[in-house]
Amino acid sequence: MNDVALRVENLAKVFQMGHHLAYHRFTEFIENMAKNVARLPSRLMSSKPAKAKTDANLFWALDDVSFEVQRGEVFGVIGRNGAGKSTLLKLLSRITTPTRGRIEIRGRVGSLLEVGTGFHHELTGRENVFLNGAFLGMTRREIKQKFDAIVAFAEVERFLDTPVKHYSSGMYIRLAFSIAAHLEPEILIVDEVLGVGDAAFQKKSMDVMRDVARRGCTCLIVSHNLPTITNLCTRALLLRSGRLAANGPVDEVVEQYLATGLSLGGEIVWNDPATAPGYDIVRLHAVRVRHTDSLSSTADIGISQEIEIEISYWNLLDQECLSAGFTLRDHVATSVFTTSSMRPVSLTPDAWGGMPHPVGLFRSVCRIPAHTLNEGRYAITPFVGHGLTEPFARAEDVLSFNIHDTGEMRGEYFGHWPGVVRPWLPWSTEQMS
Repeated sequence: MNDVALRVENLAKVFQMGHHLAYHRFTEFIENMAKNVARLPSRLMSSKPAKAKTDANLFWALDDVSFEVQRGEVFGVIGRNGAGKSTLLKLLSRITTPTRGRIEIRGRVGSLLEVGTGFHHELTGRENVFLNGAFLGMTRREIKQKFDAIVAFAEVERFLDTPVKHYSSGMYIRLAFSIAAHLEPEILIVDEVLGVGDAAFQKKSMDVMRDVARRGCTCLIVSHNLPTITNLCTRALLLRSGRLAANGPVDEVVEQYLATGLSLGGEIVWNDPATAPGYDIVRLHAVRVRHTDSLSSTADIGISQEIEIEISYWNLLDQECLSAGFTLRDHVATSVFTTSSMRPVSLTPDAWGGMPHPVGLFRSVCRIPAHTLNEGRYAITPFVGHGLTEPFARAEDVLSFNIHDTGEMRGEYFGHWPGVVRPWLPWSTEQMS
């Protein structure tokens, strides 16, 4: 018990559809922030079990979720959109209260849930540093001791005395993250922020998270960026439709996330453009995987077979310049590569890659040579848009397939073959003397 920083038991949260959610009430927000300022050494929040309701207007964002996080642990929370991740973090941050269940928190909590959370738009960056510090339960003296480090990390020195309503989203998130990390809470809760900003800031953020963990701070991280989870966390939980689907070592949980909820039949199709992934410019229609020995989609491919990845999409805006592409990840969410039909990214010139499209349905096909990928499971994230940086339609890890080892490359070796890729490369040896 002494090593448990956070314990959740049978947690549930229900919302009334069509009404404002409870945590949007300003009075409740202020009340809960006041509790944080109280700086109690151990905080306990619980609710009596509620009778089950069958009202069709009720939405159970979380239902019967239980887990523990050890002191000093970096713990990940993953799941698809609508799985209940943000609701869970709002409950842990005491922005709202549970419908039923129990949350026990041992230590001061610092939360960074979204851009600008806890900022007052009319106040300057300097004033918001002290305001956020107060929310975390810090004294003015403690905040002043950390002030220079916070500002230096956030790189907002020139705008320190400017109201934050004039800040860009990047400046917002840099300052908010810097405050949350440098004021040394005992439990740090971070939601989808480590992927914001340029590459240099992302690297600094990752380094800070590692330093925070080394100091013994308990970290709870939610992210759709699975490499962030696997690089920082030792354990994780998977939420699916508000319920706990997995809880354990991070590699095992990530692998289960990629293996379930995806199409394992080699294809996924959206027949209705109105509900397909994308926006009013482009909508995805289908993603298919097959090998060149078969015309049918398949999720099982031999290592010696060429792979075809097919992406079809509707262009809904005349003369829009589009290209298709995808990111391929392995079973622990390591990004293997990203490719696109955009010129000159494509090896062979694509007549439509990056060129104006008339309104209509298009199909792009990419071929991965045989003897490229190692054995294992791979997940595809397709996208269509302006090259790699402006995807109008995207579906995260929506399709997976398996590469099977046929044995022809192994000879007499039957152990694990390390590496993400396993190319069949030419070798030659000669005697020099």
